[in-house]
Order: sequence, then structure tokens, then C-alpha cells
Amino acid sequence: MAEERELEVSIDQDACTGDGLCVQYAPSVFEFDIDGLAYVKDSDGELLTTAGSQVNVPEHLRLDIVNAAHDCPGECIYVRDRRDKTAVAGPGADD
Repeated sequence: MAEERELEVSIDQDACTGDGLCVQYAPSVFEFDIDGLAYVKDSDGELLTTAGSQVNVPEHLRLDIVNAAHDCPGECIYVRDRRDKTAVAGPGADD
């Protein structure tokens, strides 16, 4: 049996349109800040507003996170393999 990839996710706020699909898919991982843009949250629920912040994708939310990246109109959600940084969903991924 193939080993499951461990994933991480980040958002490029410069490309974020503020539509909020990501927040609907996974509110425990994505949240809006006062600027109307989406950011990732750490496992304690703290909003990470530093550019390029990334968090690990909880296993039970993998599909929601990947779907958020696929459906994001701003194409600003990056889902990558934690080990080799290969794009899994979002910009740069082979969809």
C-alpha cells in the first residue's frame, strides 16, 4: 500500500479575490482577516498573517483543502507535499 502524502497549504494574498470558497470548505484552516483576504490558521486556530505562511493539512480535511484549491477563483491556494514541496493542487499542480 502506498504511503499517504503529508500535505501543507498556503495562500498568496496578492492573488486572493476574497470570494471565501476556501473558508466555506475548511473554516478550521482558512479564515478572513480584517483586510477581506483569506489566510491560513495554525492547529490552535491562530490566524497566520505573515506572507507565505503555511500549515499542515489535517488528514481528515485533505479532500476539502484540495477542492478549495481547485475551485478558488483567484488561484491563490497552494497545496504541496510537505517532504518534496511538489504541487498537489492549485497553481503549478497537474490538474
